[in-house]
This record gives sequence, structure tokens and C-alpha cells, in this order.
Amino acid sequence: MARRININADMGEGWGAYDIGDDAALLTIVKSANIACGFHGGDASVMRRTLEAAGRHGVSIGAHPGFDDLWGFGRRQIRMSPEALEHQIAYQIGAMLGMARYAGQTVTHVKAHGALNNMACVDRAYADAIMLAQAKVAPDLIALVMPGTEMEAAARAAGLRLGREAFVDRTYEDDGTLTPRTVAGSVIKDPTVAAERVVRMVLEETIVSRHGTPLPIGFDSLCVHGDEPTSVAVARAARAALEGAGVEIVTLPQMLAQPTVPAA
Repeated sequence: MARRININADMGEGWGAYDIGDDAALLTIVKSANIACGFHGGDASVMRRTLEAAGRHGVSIGAHPGFDDLWGFGRRQIRMSPEALEHQIAYQIGAMLGMARYAGQTVTHVKAHGALNNMACVDRAYADAIMLAQAKVAPDLIALVMPGTEMEAAARAAGLRLGREAFVDRTYEDDGTLTPRTVAGSVIKDPTVAAERVVRMVLEETIVSRHGTPLPIGFDSLCVHGDEPTSVAVARAARAALEGAGVEIVTLPQMLAQPTVPAA
């Protein structure tokens, strides 16, 4: 069977008169879009515009909820009660579902953003809050999570359909978590380095930490951070290298679809 993979990007993260990232270019490269829901970025108009553009390009659509932190772009750690977090996630997913219906589009998955995602990967109470919100508001959507984390465990416990994600443009620690952005080199900006890395990741089904430790972690999707100035070049190089290696780039629902078994 031919190899295939999904490439996703975080986008729709501008706000008001301000644009963040080149969403138009990314939508010609990736096959899934994680669209901000208004808390760390995005607003109603940005959401509508991004949803419609994703639809035109045949890109599957995800809700991308984060901390209520426009000032810090959702990358500052916030402590709150799990109950309050659950409400905030439910609110954001609901906003995305409403705007998608308004724009004539369908939401297929949910992926937590930034510091929220990083904290929930190691904090089961936060992970449960996110997955319980999704299970109550949109139980049919895919939960896109980092594998081997509390997010994966919480998604399974909540009975959600699971997608596993690795990163094109981030380095990893030996325990499989992302290298903190405060560490120099934690964001991969060189398209050539990113392309070589993702081909190895997909073909060998292994992530290599920044210390050289091989991590045999399975994944269904590769993420590019759309707010990075190098995101388009990195995504384009990664896709070209993967396709050159015989890997098909598909939407997240296509990636998770059961393979067709030929009739006897």
C-alpha cells in the first residue's frame, strides 16, 4: 500500500486589521487547516474568510482553541480550574461550528493551540477538560493530539476518534515532548533541514530528538506553524520532498479512513 500522510497548518490567527501568516499560500500546500477560534487569535470575520478559503482548496477544517490570550498569542501558560477551561473550549468549538455553518463548510477535527496544548500534554486534568468539552459539543470530530501524551489518553477515555500529530518545524526532547521555544533552535526555519527530517520521520515512522535519540512514535499528520515567517517555504519544501519520496498528501479524514480491502 502506498504511503500517505496529512500535512496541517495553524491559520486564521490574525485579528481585526492585523494579518498573521500567509494563509492563502499555505492553503495551496497543506491539506488540513486548524483555524483559530477567537481567543488566542482570529475573530468572526477572519474565521469566515479562512473557512471559505479552506473550502475552495479542498482542505479539511479544524477548530483550534487556545487560552484567552490575544496579547500573548496563546503561548503563555495560564492556570485555571479544569471546569473553567472546559467551558472555554466548549465555547470556542461552538463558535467554530457556528461560523462553519454560516460559511457553508464542515469542521472535521479539533486541535488545541500553543501553551494550552503543551500544558495539557503533561497535565491530565487539563487534557480531560479539553476532551470532555469536545465530547459534549462535537463528539463526532477527530481529536488531533500529540501521541503518547495525556492528551491522547484523555481522548481515548472520552471515546473520541483520534488523530496523532508530529511537527515539521519543531524539535523534540528525549521524552517526546516539544523543545521549549525559549531554547535556541527549537523552531526549524531552514526548509532543507525540515524537508530531510520529515521524509525520514514518515518513511521510518520515527522522530529523532534534538539530542539524536530515535523516538518510534506513530503519527497521522505533520504540522507547520502558520505564524512563522518561514512557514510557507518550510511547508512547500516538506511536501515536495515527501511527494518525491512517493508519499501521498491527503486530508486528515482521508488519512484516518479505513483502507479499502479488495473483494476476493
